[in-house]
Amino acid sequence: MNEIRTVAVIGGGQMGSGIAVACVLAGMTTTVREVTEVVCQRALAAVTRSTTRLVERGLIEAERRDAALARLRCTTELEAIAGSDLVIEAVVEDLSVKTGLWTELDALCRPGAIFASNTSSLTIAAMAAATARPDRMIGLHFFHPVLAMRLVEVVRTVTTSDETVARAFAFVRALGKEPIGARDSSGFVVNRLLVPYLFDAIVQLERGVAGVQALDTGMRLGAGHPMGPLELSDFIGLDTLVRVGEIMFAEYRERRFAPPPLLRRMVLLGMYGRKSGRGFYDYSQDPPVAAPLGL
Repeated sequence: MNEIRTVAVIGGGQMGSGIAVACVLAGMTTTVREVTEVVCQRALAAVTRSTTRLVERGLIEAERRDAALARLRCTTELEAIAGSDLVIEAVVEDLSVKTGLWTELDALCRPGAIFASNTSSLTIAAMAAATARPDRMIGLHFFHPVLAMRLVEVVRTVTTSDETVARAFAFVRALGKEPIGARDSSGFVVNRLLVPYLFDAIVQLERGVAGVQALDTGMRLGAGHPMGPLELSDFIGLDTLVRVGEIMFAEYRERRFAPPPLLRRMVLLGMYGRKSGRGFYDYSQDPPVAAPLGL
């Protein structure tokens, strides 16, 4: 089984830059591909900040950070990643965008390269069908924040080869993370369980069962969760939750995957959670307080 030594990450946003950091810290030569030079520099700056914070916290030595950064580059040219052992896509959660990208990459990358999507909800089969290498297409679903979260879902579709699965598991372990196998069904393992839980918490808020802070405190102290469901929803991004829910509802047609009306209204009004400064909580205050929602 060939060891993965060179990695390309398509998309240098929050998830892509985190995956790139994990790869370079594990000793892999990594290329991030972005659409413009300005966005490239932004991605490189994010990686530098992440690794510097690790040094400041005493988690790694400055020498290790410097060696890791030396293994990283960013490019705007797809051709520059053609020789990579593994290509990980971390672009917008839009199937047409992803399949178009995979079709283009299929013509550029060497035949033995593995293609992996970081999708959280779309099926891998739809992407594999856009290539001539369905046996080497797999899902590698990392969790945010990538450096802190040890889990990676390894998603196998009906055409993925045993060798590809074995190499993917070895790659994840080389990053110091724990892989779990998942079937190619929308939401995989974690989101199939998590999204209905988050949506149900929002429904209970709509019904007046309890307020924002009471629901979150109940699940933190009563169930031992590190975050309550509404705080976690804000952390994930309310717009992201709507998008994931819509994809899963379209796949299964089960009510539990349908985004609740309150969530849709909040997103419509630009309340995306932490990233917009307001969601179920108002982040303009420290510590954040429950936002008035007119309930």
